[in-house]
Amino acid sequence: MPDIRTLPIELAKIAKEELNETPGRIQDDIESLRNWISQSPHLKSRTDDQFLIAFLRGCKYSLEKAKQKLDLFYTVRTHAPELIKNRDPMNDHVLGMIRLGSVFGIPLPITDRPESPRIILVRPGIFDPHLYTIQDAMRVTTMMLDYMLNEDDNFVIAGQIGILDLTGVTVQHFFQFNPTFIKKMTILTQDAAPGRQKGLHWINTPRGFEQVFNIFTSFMNEKNRSRLFVHSNLESLYKHVPKRLLPKEYGEQ
Repeated sequence: MPDIRTLPIELAKIAKEELNETPGRIQDDIESLRNWISQSPHLKSRTDDQFLIAFLRGCKYSLEKAKQKLDLFYTVRTHAPELIKNRDPMNDHVLGMIRLGSVFGIPLPITDRPESPRIILVRPGIFDPHLYTIQDAMRVTTMMLDYMLNEDDNFVIAGQIGILDLTGVTVQHFFQFNPTFIKKMTILTQDAAPGRQKGLHWINTPRGFEQVFNIFTSFMNEKNRSRLFVHSNLESLYKHVPKRLLPKEYGEQ
């Protein structure tokens, strides 16, 4: 038996119908991926069942795609050490960023239905750009994503809906978003992670955000660009994300 969490009925149905998961084959599929890792000396990968099944599910049980994504998962981290190094949660600087909350992504506790995507709220404007950098924020994001990859079945199976609230974002924040960094960040979150992006919603956009927005979208694939929305008010957001799922400060205009 594979050493993985038992899925709720609703998520098990999605895993079977949308991700091609066959309960009787899970152990064999995991072993196939693990054997490939053991024959890939360049790859220093985790090999526990719960970690590997996230890649199989994220690639709809295409073993070849899972291999490619797992390889890229570690390759990107090797070539973007500024996003990975110094991830000790007890480090004062890292802990300060974590305590700010949803700087670069916090999963909301409630989903619309048991089988619904996880909603992730992102508020980059709450960090002081004179004390922290966008690299600091993204480093915490990788910590959060790694945790969810291993612990959140809604995130892995049903996918994620991102809400990017730009309240408080200033020119000093925007100056940190250079194209090279944005490209690394996009590859890490879009191409190298076995997640399912179900939508990305931008709200409270400040003047001048269009330039950064255009850089972001230039690195996104066509599918994710089609799931991108910019809202002029919260009522527009509610058409996609029910108000009752959001923190109370988003319940009123």
